[in-house]
Amino acid sequence: MLRHTIKRVLLMFPTLLGAAVLVFFLLRIVPGDICEVRFGGVEGGTYDTEAVEICREQNGLNEPLSVQFGRFIAGVVTLDFGVSMWSKHPIVDELGQRLPLSIQLTLMAMVVSIIIGIPLGIVAALRQDTWLDYLARSFSVVGIAVPSFWFGIMIIVGLLVSTHVLFDQPWMPPLEYTPFFDDPISNLEQMIWPALAVGYRFSASLTRWTRSALLEILHEDYVRTARAKGLLEKIVTRRHALRNALLPVVTILGMEFAALMSGLVVTEQVFNLNGIGKWFVVSIDNHDFTSTQMLVMLFALIFVVTNFVVDMLYAWLDPRIRYS
Repeated sequence: MLRHTIKRVLLMFPTLLGAAVLVFFLLRIVPGDICEVRFGGVEGGTYDTEAVEICREQNGLNEPLSVQFGRFIAGVVTLDFGVSMWSKHPIVDELGQRLPLSIQLTLMAMVVSIIIGIPLGIVAALRQDTWLDYLARSFSVVGIAVPSFWFGIMIIVGLLVSTHVLFDQPWMPPLEYTPFFDDPISNLEQMIWPALAVGYRFSASLTRWTRSALLEILHEDYVRTARAKGLLEKIVTRRHALRNALLPVVTILGMEFAALMSGLVVTEQVFNLNGIGKWFVVSIDNHDFTSTQMLVMLFALIFVVTNFVVDMLYAWLDPRIRYS
């Protein structure tokens, strides 16, 4: 087990290095740079060539690619993320403002999806081909088909209409983010709605995965043997079937956590949340190489660490799994 853990940790470094090489050179292949964007050159307008050259010199864009790449890697290794080329603010400060919001939204969406998706999937599997099963499958199909941002828009519209009808005064979530520890009530008033929008869509996928995994396990020989020994059905389900059925569910949970951390751009836009997803899009649009590179490395780190944690959880969930 220890040998496998060390091996998995060491495999993270080539993955992160590959991500660093890709993002660095792909950004340089794209026509234009931040100085041309700032002075209007990308859209075909006229700009001061001398001003652009001064801007490039200040941002180190005139240096050889090898020098720029070396500085980038050194910054990643030493956790010196540098300064945003666009806003001129330290990236650490920008990250500190946006990362807590994205983490909170992701965790709240995960909690919503787990509370809804896993129990619904279990009920659908245990009541296969009954009206409960059909209801759960219909719920999951609608959730997968409806984009989370559209569901978010419908939530806002529903809040405005319902509060206007009931209280004669329309209400919508606060537009300015308040940290949870500063004002928990105001924070939850704003964050619960995007969490519901994202969590509902994810719970639909989780319902399908839980149902499929549990149905497969319930037809295994060792489950039939446990029933033949006279064990109660709830013990067979909880102790023998559900734990093994959670293996693919844990994988999905891990991948969705990593994806949600970087993929909530549209939902953040709908609810006016200034998270890292929105910052990532703005950085790409402005050709902000420094911010884009560091955000890609952050997303890559989240993915590889999540993969590692999921891999380690396998041995705990299923004692049959042993790593040599």
